[in-house]
Amino acid sequence: MPTYTDAAVPRAAWRMLALGVAAQAAGTFLVSTPVYLIPLLHERDGLSLSRAGTLAAAPTFGMVLTLVAWGALADRFGERWVIAGGLALTAGAAFAAAPAHDLVLLGVLLGLGGAAAASTNAASGRVVVGWFPARRRGLAMGVRQVSQPLGVAVAAVVVPPLAARHGTGAPLLLAGAGLLVLAVACAVGVRNPPRPAARAAAGEAVNPYRRDGFLWRVHAVSLLLVVPQFTLSTFGLVWLTVGLGWNATVAGVLVGGAQFVGAVGRIAVGALSDRVGSRVRVLRWVAVAGVLALVALALSGAGHLPVLTGAVLLLATTVSVADNGLAFTSVAEAAGSHWSGRALGVQNTGQFLAASAVGPGIGALVPLVGFGGAVALVALAPLAALPLVPRRDLHA
Repeated sequence: MPTYTDAAVPRAAWRMLALGVAAQAAGTFLVSTPVYLIPLLHERDGLSLSRAGTLAAAPTFGMVLTLVAWGALADRFGERWVIAGGLALTAGAAFAAAPAHDLVLLGVLLGLGGAAAASTNAASGRVVVGWFPARRRGLAMGVRQVSQPLGVAVAAVVVPPLAARHGTGAPLLLAGAGLLVLAVACAVGVRNPPRPAARAAAGEAVNPYRRDGFLWRVHAVSLLLVVPQFTLSTFGLVWLTVGLGWNATVAGVLVGGAQFVGAVGRIAVGALSDRVGSRVRVLRWVAVAGVLALVALALSGAGHLPVLTGAVLLLATTVSVADNGLAFTSVAEAAGSHWSGRALGVQNTGQFLAASAVGPGIGALVPLVGFGGAVALVALAPLAALPLVPRRDLHA
C-alpha cells in the first residue's frame, strides 16, 4: 500500500492537465461523430443499425491498432510531440473524411483518424501521472477522464443538428479545425514531466507484466466495464428517438447532459479514491453500481415508461463512465514511469477492442431482443468484472 501523504502540485501540472483534457476531448469528438450520425443514416438513408454501428466503430478500430505504439513512443521520446503530432494527423484525417460519400472510404478515413487520435489517450494520461503527486493523482486523472464524456457530450449536442442542416461532412470539418488549433497549442504548451532518478528508472525498467497478474486483472475489469459504457453512448440516442419516440433534439440534450454528469462522477470517484487511499476498492463499488443501474434501466424500458427510462438512462450512463479514471490511475501507478505509456496503451487497446465489438454486436442484438433486452444482457459484463477486481492496490 502506498503512503498517501500531502504533496504540493507544481503550477505547470494544471496547465498540462487542461491541455490534456482539451486534446483528448477534441479527439473524442471526432471518434464520436459517426455515432451521432446513426439516426440520420438509419432513418434518412435506410442504413441498417448493424452497418451504421460498424461505421461508428471504425475510429475505435483504428485506435486499437496504434495505442500501444503511441504509448511506446511516449515512453521513449516523451509526451509533447506525441500529443501535438498525433493531433495534427487526426486533423488531416478529419479534413480528408469530410467530403467522402462512399461508406467504405468514409470508414477507412475515420479509422485512420482514430489511429491518429490514439496518441492523446496514452500520452496525456502519462503527462498527468508524471506531473501530479499520488495524493492528488486520483482527482487529476478523474478530471483528465472528463475529456471523453466531454467530447461525447459536445458531439451528441452538435453533430445531429449540424449534419441534418449541412450534411455529414460538416461535423468532420468542425472537428478538423479544432484539432488543428489544439495541435499548435500542445506543441507550445506541453512539457514532458520530470523523469525519476536514474536508479529508480532502472528498477522500473523491469517488465511489470512479468511481475504478477495485477495489470492483467485491471485490464480485464476495464474491458468488461467498457461494454455498458459504449452500449449506452452508441445506442442511447437511438433508443430514445426510434424506440421511445423522443424528439431528436431533446434526446440529444439528455444524452449530452448524461455525459456531463458522468464527467462530474469521474472527478468525484477519483477524489474518493484519494481519500480512502485505494483505487481498486472504489473500482469494485462502481462495478456493483453498474449492475444495479443496468438492471433498473432494462426494467424501466420493459415497462414502456419513456420519461422514467430517460431518467434511469441518465443515471446508468453516469455510472458506466465512472470507472475509467480509477483504472487508468491504477495502471499507471502499478506500471511506473518507464512502462506507463505502454501499459496505458494496452489498457486502452482492451477497452477499444470491446468498444469496437459493441457497435455491430449490439446493433445485431437489438432487433432480436429489443433495446431493454440488450441492456439486460449487457448487465452481465460488470457482474463478471466483480471477482476480477484486485483486492489491493499495487505501486511500482
